[in-house]
Amino acid sequence: MDQARFDIFFRQATASAKETSGLNPFDYQRRLACGERGGRTDDAWLSGGTDCRSLLLNVPTGCGKTAAVVLAWLWNRIKLQRSDWPRRLVYCLPMRTLVEQTRGNVQQWLRSLATSDAQGSDGDLAWLKDNSPVVLMGGEDAEPGRKQWDIWPEQPAIIIGTQDMLLSRALNRGYGMSRYRWPMHFGLLNDDCLWVFDEVQLMGAGLPTTTQLDGFRKLTKAERNCHSIWMSATLESDWLRTIDFDPVLLGDPVPLSSADKSRPGLRERFSTPTPIERCVYTTNNKLADQILATAEQADGLTLVVLNTVRRAQELHDQLRKLVSRQKSALPLTLIHSRFRSLDRAKHVSALLGAEGRPGIVVSTQVVEAGVDVSAARLFTALAPWASIVQRFGRCNRRGLDPNARIFWIDVEDKDAAPYDPDDLGRARQRLEGLSDASLASLARVLMMPEDKPRTTHVIRRKDLVELFDTTADLAGNDLDIDRYVREAEDSSVQVFWREWEGKVPLADMPAGRREELCPVLVNEFLEFWKKLKPGDAWRWDYLEREWSRIDRVFPGQMYLLRASTGGYSAETGWDPKSARVVAVVPQPADGKQGEGYGNDPLCHLGVWQSIAEHTDEVCRELEAIVTVLKPVETPALRHTARWHDRGKRHDVFEDAVMTEQNGVLRPADWLGRRDVAKAPRADKTTGHRSWWRRYQRKHFRHELASALAILDPSTPLPDELRALVAYLAAAHHGKVRLSIRSLPDEKQPNDGIRFARGVWHGDRLAQTDLGAGVVAPPVTLSLELMEIGLCEEPPFAGEASWADRMLRLRDTLGPFRLAFLESLIRAADERASAKAAAGGES
Repeated sequence: MDQARFDIFFRQATASAKETSGLNPFDYQRRLACGERGGRTDDAWLSGGTDCRSLLLNVPTGCGKTAAVVLAWLWNRIKLQRSDWPRRLVYCLPMRTLVEQTRGNVQQWLRSLATSDAQGSDGDLAWLKDNSPVVLMGGEDAEPGRKQWDIWPEQPAIIIGTQDMLLSRALNRGYGMSRYRWPMHFGLLNDDCLWVFDEVQLMGAGLPTTTQLDGFRKLTKAERNCHSIWMSATLESDWLRTIDFDPVLLGDPVPLSSADKSRPGLRERFSTPTPIERCVYTTNNKLADQILATAEQADGLTLVVLNTVRRAQELHDQLRKLVSRQKSALPLTLIHSRFRSLDRAKHVSALLGAEGRPGIVVSTQVVEAGVDVSAARLFTALAPWASIVQRFGRCNRRGLDPNARIFWIDVEDKDAAPYDPDDLGRARQRLEGLSDASLASLARVLMMPEDKPRTTHVIRRKDLVELFDTTADLAGNDLDIDRYVREAEDSSVQVFWREWEGKVPLADMPAGRREELCPVLVNEFLEFWKKLKPGDAWRWDYLEREWSRIDRVFPGQMYLLRASTGGYSAETGWDPKSARVVAVVPQPADGKQGEGYGNDPLCHLGVWQSIAEHTDEVCRELEAIVTVLKPVETPALRHTARWHDRGKRHDVFEDAVMTEQNGVLRPADWLGRRDVAKAPRADKTTGHRSWWRRYQRKHFRHELASALAILDPSTPLPDELRALVAYLAAAHHGKVRLSIRSLPDEKQPNDGIRFARGVWHGDRLAQTDLGAGVVAPPVTLSLELMEIGLCEEPPFAGEASWADRMLRLRDTLGPFRLAFLESLIRAADERASAKAAAGGES
């Protein structure tokens, strides 16, 4: 009965124009969702679901692993409302090329399930259909009409991204995003999440990071459970072992059952032989001749997989010339990871649409995982055995083509990069003893201990704790996490191209958007950048709120190039030899400027709002969040919501709101008022100017003033909550967190008193209406807390410094939990601001 319920659910999800009645699940997919393991049926299975836990899914490519985990999560979390299954599903892919296809599949399943829910009775499903999946690939902007996932933490979400984007966020150093949102993603992605790692044999240095993070979450006090599922056809459980993670705790891997292997569709893949032979030629000229001749005789697609982008581009160029000379009608496509997203999607679409039709696709490792395509002919360069198995899975994928053929191209040791020659040697030895690529034949080739991916760097708990602090060092540098995310040779930056008048881009030029970004290897970008003119390459300076010339390059960061510098084409992707002007991706009219340390975009809205009005709305939004999530720290969160903007009664903040502009006074209700929280910004569509001017003190942060006031004993708050409330208030824009120190170029007091972030020792905050009958008394701010050691002056004499209090908080609650609480306050604040800007609608 319960199996039948899930089978119906699975068929409803997989129904499409091609499969109108949907697909029946494999036995392993049913077991993953319903909990029957190793012949045992547990109590949870009898109710239709199963407990969520970390596990290894060991299933061959092309057997529906994505559907297995996504629909298991939807079945348990959404359909059965099992709260032990995490609220967020985080799907981590090793390659950018796979993201669009995975997103498309998930969107189709959600639409199909929503269609079958004709009465709209499932609110969570409706939310997911309208707002998921979320794609994280850098340059994030909420898609039009969708809610922003990180400010709706109480709602379910499906998040899809590449390992560099997702793991960097899980380590509090999110690539391709505002540094001031790092803690939000750090808190949310390490709480109440089911992480899914697809084709983990391709993850390199990221693999031990995934297991270490899983171990850290179980050792620290995370707010809610996180679990991980590792998926691969070629991974041994013991390869997941790290210093803080024991794979024995995972239990046995979830495999295909004998019933699965005998089922039509898989039976042919296990039994139908696909012959393998060594390619005669290895150099591009001769190889191009053989590929074209083979493709001309094939009944379907010819897929060529090489090991580097450069070699793929060179072979593609040789084939393009050869096709032109011979006047061949075969279509030719190039796919690799160094394309802008729209161009990449077009090339992948061409690949997916080429199945069953003659044509040639030249690719790199990006097709090794998750690309559901079946070629009639496969040419693959020698690679480590795990990669070879994945590539074989792209030829005769369904076991229905008796004429399919595979050719492997030998690689000399000197050309082994990016792989180790020893790994290629073991793969060569296996290939020489293998005659066909059926799943049955491949299953007889055993993995060896030497096949375990080599890792140089493994993140430790001390490293993670240090990453909690997002303050850059005095030179403006951040802790480098790239060695924990990617192999060194895979380290990349995000590049985008624009045109502008004059030598320097204007400060209001919008930040790079996802559609514009092209990933480029760090070493290649460095070589390209060194040849450019000084005014052709820029980075956004968060501290100065302007574009600055590049003086150094860091992995994961975004860089702006002038379009006339070249380096890219829609046909071949990133190409440092190309001198053609790069086509600029059109910008939307409402493009957002990059965020700076000293600006407050959430204060610059289209409306006037008092501190009390805004605070009341933040408290209402927080109640909506905590009513669902029920965190034990709810009292501290409520106090934070009420007191977080206390610092806006600082003179520097109040003086930044103009009393008039061009002879036009404020609205009558706002004349002379000093308790302003929000005021209109500039509006390009109406021509209205902003009511805001720059702060008189550079780098001023009102939230530091709030935190100092909260810690003052005169503020009526429970002493046992004071430190946590102060931290959460300080951190509610992501700019003041563990440390308080002055920043470069701050305006300094003449009398040598303490100063930091635009706040001076002895500044006063006036009495303030905080809404709901709460009135904050006047207070004089003390910056003695920024010193090291115990304070000696009133009102903090004998008490710990700011740093000591905050470090104690971090170590007591744990970095994941503290960041999670931080994200809840920020979510409530941003939702309240968005609601005010939208005229009362969230």
